[in-house]
Amino acid sequence: MAPLADAPPQPDPRWSSRGGPPAAVASRVSRPPAWPRTPPRLPPGFRWIAVRPGAAPPAPRRRRSLGPTPHYAVIPRWGLADRVDHAGATAQAPARKGPSAATVRATLFATQLVLAGAALVYVVRYLLLVINRSMLLNSVVAGAADWLGVAASVAAIIALIACVVVLIQWLIARRAAAFSHYALPEHRSVPALWAGCLVPFANLLWAPVYVIELATIENHYARLQRPIVLWWIAWVFSYVVSIFAIATNSATDSQGIANNTVMMVFAYLFAAAAVAVVARVFEGFERKPVQRPARRWVVVSPDQPAAPGSAAPVELDGQEPAA
Repeated sequence: MAPLADAPPQPDPRWSSRGGPPAAVASRVSRPPAWPRTPPRLPPGFRWIAVRPGAAPPAPRRRRSLGPTPHYAVIPRWGLADRVDHAGATAQAPARKGPSAATVRATLFATQLVLAGAALVYVVRYLLLVINRSMLLNSVVAGAADWLGVAASVAAIIALIACVVVLIQWLIARRAAAFSHYALPEHRSVPALWAGCLVPFANLLWAPVYVIELATIENHYARLQRPIVLWWIAWVFSYVVSIFAIATNSATDSQGIANNTVMMVFAYLFAAAAVAVVARVFEGFERKPVQRPARRWVVVSPDQPAAPGSAAPVELDGQEPAA
């Protein structure tokens, strides 16, 4: 504001010492006073300022000075190293270990060899039965054929049990790894998986269900749907033929023994086929490990601009363009 000039106050002209009553008094007698419509003029250096009602607003807080910008003489390396939190890793549940892929492959291959060998033994036994219809067999040959069939059956049973146990262990470990990788809870317990795969007749339903769930979690059920269906069909036929072969094993006549021998051949062949299809399903899973994504990145050449077309027309004048 400009300072006021040091001047004496000017008297109100309405109270001047000239004759006559004051103008304000005369106007008051005649008519009511009229208020001025315009604000009075302020002295030079003053202005009207609008102030909010109430207390004054709080003063703004001043930001604290942060000081100079830090700088380093060399590149800092305290944030470039990957630090593994071993304490957190040990606190988690250890991953379930299953048989390796090489062990599963070896077990499947050995089981197929044993089943095929058992089928071959029963084929030889059937040929000896045919020969025995016209001539008497040597007692050593007949006894060897009987005991060889028993040994082949025992070896086939042992191989099948080992194959089933290895496959169940692989399935449990694979499901645990898949559910852990995708951060999903495993809704089936380990005893339930063992029971669903080992209980006769119930495993015909639950074992394929467990495999289908695993393929669905890993997002490649569409690729494994056909092998899984073929495995289930082969397994059902193997069940039916094996049950029929076991039911006719008590035959005592020559024709009943021959029929049972043929059924044993088909039972071992269907079992070997079922194991072969299981191996195909296993290889379908092992083709893509759980930790490796299904997407593969390939190197492509950068986009090139399209080659300019020929300016000269191909068709002659007056002809339609070629299709």
